[in-house]
Amino acid sequence: MDITLPAANGDRVSYRLVGKPVEPIEGARFSRIAYAAAHVVADPIAMTDPWSRPAVDWDRTMAFRHHLWRLGFRIAEAMDTSQRGMGFDWASARELIRRSIAEAKTVPGADLASGAGTDHLAPAAAKTLDDVIGAYEEQFAFIEGEGGKAIMMASRALAAVAKGPDDYARVYDRMLSQASGKVILHWLGDMFDPALKGYWGSNDFDTALDTVVAIIERHAGKVEGIKISLLDAEKEILLRNRLPDGVVMFTGDDFNYPELIAGDGRKHSHALLGIFDAIAPVANAALAKLAEGDKAGYDALMAPTVPLSRKIFEAPTEYYKAGIVFMAWLDGHQDHFTMVGGMQSARGICHYADVFRLSDQAGLLADPDLAIARMKTLLAVAGV
Repeated sequence: MDITLPAANGDRVSYRLVGKPVEPIEGARFSRIAYAAAHVVADPIAMTDPWSRPAVDWDRTMAFRHHLWRLGFRIAEAMDTSQRGMGFDWASARELIRRSIAEAKTVPGADLASGAGTDHLAPAAAKTLDDVIGAYEEQFAFIEGEGGKAIMMASRALAAVAKGPDDYARVYDRMLSQASGKVILHWLGDMFDPALKGYWGSNDFDTALDTVVAIIERHAGKVEGIKISLLDAEKEILLRNRLPDGVVMFTGDDFNYPELIAGDGRKHSHALLGIFDAIAPVANAALAKLAEGDKAGYDALMAPTVPLSRKIFEAPTEYYKAGIVFMAWLDGHQDHFTMVGGMQSARGICHYADVFRLSDQAGLLADPDLAIARMKTLLAVAGV
């Protein structure tokens, strides 16, 4: 099967599909905890004002979560993959969390953790640390009140108000000391959100590392783990090596995840990844191989997904959500390529052409005929 794709230099290039779709293994057992940060499916008919009034297709959004659960993944709900802070507001996130927690209760073995942040508090409206604490408390209370587990997301408001490491310690100490259950922390780099530059009170990584490790050590009994998303394997390993016993490292490194999950023979990372939304069938098969001790089989499956992930998460990295939703559309998980906030416009047609090609090479086009038909419609809209 062939398709004509655009190249960055303006040429048109014929591409022949070469990938063999990877068959996932339902009921597979993993030797790593694997959270997939899931996207939301917009309702393009109801979304009359895409920039300011998000509308969600709840049936398709929940169906996608069932797809991930069937493949053995836990779900990280209402995180940045769902466009928190980029068109998807707290009112919408609250409804998503409520529905997802209720849905998880209908699925034997389903697991889910939900993002608690401060995004209903505009950074400019946050004047004090107490404002930030109050915003976190509101979201924690909702999630825990629904019977859920909280992921304490990095806060733009805290980054704007905090004067140094001690201010971060005050906020995190307060929230962890009063949380009803174990919490997952999230260290999100400024490549994902420029408003988070200098998080933990310093632009120096070693100083920030000392701050977050000290917080975790004080509350080791309340911290399930920490997700680090800095796209730097060495920095993740430095943090991983300093975590107290019983606290888990969740890789959020969408560039280097295969080797971080595999580990160095002494320690390994678990996963909480946006890319697992898009590569779930292959990640499922690869993690099953790893659990069986078949490292070569794991590597063979994971390796082709890395160029794809690096393309989806290329700078400006915060727009990676467009590639995630594009792949869900290609594979038939939704009937349209429309996103909350019109975010599909954040990437150009050559980017999507590259994602299409790399998806094929990674064995991720489950129905090649459908994928080609949909890619052609997108190309036609772009004038190709």
